[in-house]
Amino acid sequence: MDEERILHYFPELTEMQVEQFKKLGDLYKDWNKKINVVSRKDIDELYLRHVLHSLGIAEVISFLPGARVLDVGTGGGFPGIPLAILFPETSFTLVDSIGKKIRVVQEVIDGLGLQNATALNMRVEDLREQYDFIVSRAVAAMPTFVHWVRGKIRKKSVHPLKNGILYLKGGDLTEELKGYDNAVICALSDYFEEDYFKTKVVVHLPLKFKAQL
Repeated sequence: MDEERILHYFPELTEMQVEQFKKLGDLYKDWNKKINVVSRKDIDELYLRHVLHSLGIAEVISFLPGARVLDVGTGGGFPGIPLAILFPETSFTLVDSIGKKIRVVQEVIDGLGLQNATALNMRVEDLREQYDFIVSRAVAAMPTFVHWVRGKIRKKSVHPLKNGILYLKGGDLTEELKGYDNAVICALSDYFEEDYFKTKVVVHLPLKFKAQL
């Protein structure tokens, strides 16, 4: 079964987490018939292309209890929902400006009984909170994304990685990351054996605290 792929890489899941990951596929297939948030091609590869891909961030960092993570441009709930299942003591805020997508995200959160995930229909620029990390899946080129999330990073870092962006990307990032000398690229092929991950990476970009005006 597809969800066993998750268990292969994350064998220490609790029974509840296993059940939530199993339920995830059915919820998305059901909701995708009503509101298309995952392409028809990808819905059959949900656990590989969306769930496991999202969990690539967990191979780079283990979020601590009490940490606050913002998922920008979450779309159908990725990477936020899989990460919220994996880190039940970490708080996740999932933001998207498209209302129908956030409706599906909220229904999936409710269907899974996730107590640590909040879905918001708004532009990230209008959000006034601050977070330890901001996660996303290639919603914009890095310079644009950095501009969007300006002032959203907490001052105090408590993780081994400095507070900032954890960005799931693919392909050649040479041009996009020019000027970001402190960016670290982590190849997902180092963690996952499937061919899909050969060109997929997580970019960690530490961001300095900036007070909101």
